[in-house]
Amino acid sequence: MAPGRAPKAAKNLTPESLKVPVKVKICGVRTPSIVETAADAGADYVGLVFFMKSPRHLTTAEARVLAKIAKGRIGTVAVLVDPSDALIDDVAETVGPDLLQLHGGESPERVAAIKARSNLPVMKSVSIASSADVAEASAYAAIADRILFDAKTDEGAELPGGNGVAFDWRALQGFGAPFALSGGLTPDTVATAIAMTGADLVDVSSGVERAPGEKDPDLVKRFIRAAKSVAQQPRAKAS
Repeated sequence: MAPGRAPKAAKNLTPESLKVPVKVKICGVRTPSIVETAADAGADYVGLVFFMKSPRHLTTAEARVLAKIAKGRIGTVAVLVDPSDALIDDVAETVGPDLLQLHGGESPERVAAIKARSNLPVMKSVSIASSADVAEASAYAAIADRILFDAKTDEGAELPGGNGVAFDWRALQGFGAPFALSGGLTPDTVATAIAMTGADLVDVSSGVERAPGEKDPDLVKRFIRAAKSVAQQPRAKAS
């Protein structure tokens, strides 16, 4: 994409219409107030990160407090990076999330094993730099309950996600299965991203922060409002 210019939406990529809004996940929440803000503003999920290198990292004890606040109001997603069986068990038993998000280099076999062990739905991230990377998703499509496309990080980067880096959304054109979209989304770009890709879930972290790990309530509300408003509009029938 040329700097400062958003590509035109491809009309043949999106469903004819959506009877329910696109789902929104606010990832990397750390405080009760942000969980409540996300729930009140209409988000569908909050993401609880279990990765010690991340500024959004939580212990399972901290996450349990947030999960209790979220229960019955908004879904919880446990974000894990190449987790051990011990961590999977601790998160499942202590936190009780609605969904696991695997954001590391987990193989299809490992994803299947984690899903069976936890007895929870699983969303698997796939890193994208170009359309050639989308093919990797096919290996997970029959195993994971949802694919999450995120921007590929630079080699040696400490964080596998949440870096505020976008990719060319045109790389996803033609991908048919329902999927989630992440990577550099903001309140100002999420509408274009949804229109271009047809994603049925959008995931944001750094795009609604005032500092790493510190969510801005106003940005959270703006992001949710922008994402939900696009889904209300009629969409072109896929060809």
